[in-house]
Amino acid sequence: RIDPADNVVVAIEPIAKDSPVETQLTALEDITIYHKLACRDIPQGEPVVKYGQHIGSAVTAIRAGQHVHVHNVESHSTNV
Repeated sequence: RIDPADNVVVAIEPIAKDSPVETQLTALEDITIYHKLACRDIPQGEPVVKYGQHIGSAVTAIRAGQHVHVHNVESHSTNV
């Protein structure tokens, strides 16, 4: 976690399901290196924040420890 506003953390190495990630956070599934997992529950429609930046919105409720990727986040395109 880089910024206190972040609601996701980035795996800097592969993380196996049920492994501790941070204090009070356990991976709910295997996480590939450089992928994200929720560091707290993220309700559907809430912004997903990585490195202090809003990178998209949760399209479904995401549980703390769950993989965060294209299957549960709608990205906000910066293309005009």
